[in-house]
Amino acid sequence: MAKTVTPGAITMLLSNPSPDSASEIAEIIVQVVDLKPIGSSTTRFTFMASDGKMKIKAMLPTHLSSEVNSGKLQNLGLIRILDYTCNAIPNQPDKALIVTKCEVVSPALDYEIKSEAEETATLLKPKEESVPKSAAQIVHEQRIKILTLYNLINSVAPAARLSMTRRVHPLCSLNPYQGNWTIKVRVTSKGNLRTYKNAKGDGQVFNVELTDEDGTQIQATMFNEAAKKFYPKFELGKVYYISKGTLRLANRQFKTVQNDYEMNLNENSIVEEAQGEGAFIPETKYNFVKIDQLGSYVNGREVIDVIGVVQNVSPTVSVRRKSNNEAIPKRDITIADDSNMTVVVSLWNDLATTIGQELLELVDRAPVVAIKALKVGDFQGVSLSTLSKSTVQINPDLPETKALRSWYDSKGKDVTMAPIASTLSSISPKTGQRSMYSDRVYLSHITNDQTLGQEKACPVFFSIKAYVSLIKPDQAMWYRACKACNKKVTEAVGSGYWCEACQKNDDQCSLRYIMVMKVSDSSGEAWVSVFNEHAEKIIGCSADELYSIKSEEGEEKFQLKLKEATWIPHLFRVSVSLSEYMNERRQRITVRAQAPIDCSAEMRYMLEEISKISIS
Repeated sequence: MAKTVTPGAITMLLSNPSPDSASEIAEIIVQVVDLKPIGSSTTRFTFMASDGKMKIKAMLPTHLSSEVNSGKLQNLGLIRILDYTCNAIPNQPDKALIVTKCEVVSPALDYEIKSEAEETATLLKPKEESVPKSAAQIVHEQRIKILTLYNLINSVAPAARLSMTRRVHPLCSLNPYQGNWTIKVRVTSKGNLRTYKNAKGDGQVFNVELTDEDGTQIQATMFNEAAKKFYPKFELGKVYYISKGTLRLANRQFKTVQNDYEMNLNENSIVEEAQGEGAFIPETKYNFVKIDQLGSYVNGREVIDVIGVVQNVSPTVSVRRKSNNEAIPKRDITIADDSNMTVVVSLWNDLATTIGQELLELVDRAPVVAIKALKVGDFQGVSLSTLSKSTVQINPDLPETKALRSWYDSKGKDVTMAPIASTLSSISPKTGQRSMYSDRVYLSHITNDQTLGQEKACPVFFSIKAYVSLIKPDQAMWYRACKACNKKVTEAVGSGYWCEACQKNDDQCSLRYIMVMKVSDSSGEAWVSVFNEHAEKIIGCSADELYSIKSEEGEEKFQLKLKEATWIPHLFRVSVSLSEYMNERRQRITVRAQAPIDCSAEMRYMLEEISKISIS
């Protein structure tokens, strides 16, 4: 293996700044000098490419970050450039080298190559005898070549013509300083066309996620006229050539793909469908999260993908939006995976009425669904909800689908599944998830700080170990709920109960807990709000059963049942927020998850706390 650079490599690169294909590129080996990350990034690196005589500023693609992080590609090492492009730097005479494909030739040398490398022997082909041609013959041959090329280009479709006349750039090579580029990508996610209001007036926006043949993804956003122009143009799953767009640094708060940049397309951008080339671009790319790992994503900004076997599908209900009272269709489905846990996924809008209806018809066959871009919330402990850009595939052709189907058919269908929310206490704190043991505090830590939950108007979460010390028997402990959607119902005119959410009358309703309890630990006490699922575990019966005890067995038996539920220790996951009542801001503590005491886990936690004291 030659441990030297190619003489005049930088001159060769600059003389052909944008080669039409990788086959055109000669043997180019350069030395990596001053290799360093861009800002605080761990995926993007810059360096000076040197041939011993000249240097040029260069950038590595993100997919080569693993080579740098593993130590295979090092400073002062040698690389062979297999594909590249040279871009002009705004307001500067110099150019930047964007390496799109390369391979490591040598690890770090002991020195930087300073002198010009020795010229290597060149094998010359024997000179062929040439037949002299007249000027007329030369002109005639050139005209034939030009006409043949012209006819060939004009005989193909516009998208194919674009691919023949312009070089396609991989997504990893794009940056905000690049001018002309064309990409070939598949639409792997398409959001809804949304309206918004700001100081400048009303507007429209939508975005798509694009994937190229290397599997690199980027999010593209279109506003107003561009949104109207391209919304009907982009179709999920199709492949397009795109040019005349711009790039900027991605907003970490809203980005949904692993890319430092995001794309913006305006009304002058060019989007053309690539006919018959879909096989070269990968389908939707998933990053599945197991159901038992969802705890660490609760109320986070990151969206996730899941795959699971459908266990239950609820009827569609209508939920009214607070902002404009608009009725939005919603349907809940319950899915399970081979972690033997289940989670509820709320499908909204078209997904509830189309895919949701299809799942309702297939639920007896336990179909597998893959869902991309879900928000993880804390309703009933852990819940998932679709967004405008979410996609749902039924029985997709994926390795994960086959593995999940095999597991379910062999043993999964006979296993008793547990909701993820009921198992939060068993999640190991070493994984960094929000468990009953990861951020345990005393009640006084919460009650003594009345500013908790004030920052950004978001609740904060804690875990506590406490006893239920008092349940007031004279409080309103339950409400009448619709059996279909669990929303509050009112007595209908004549008979039955009216559900505003379902817009229907029903002869019967159910009771669901909504109560407050006083909990105590060694540092103090506090009132907490408790809802149905957790109250049932604490009291030991449903709200309907407790109502029957009160109405049929009398007040004494009713109060005895409440007393039996007190002075039993529990582990609670609580949220703390600020609410306003009678113009006074008050602290509101709500139970989000509940679990009984696991003595062995509790002992391990106490030993860890003791070891921390010993070390300090």
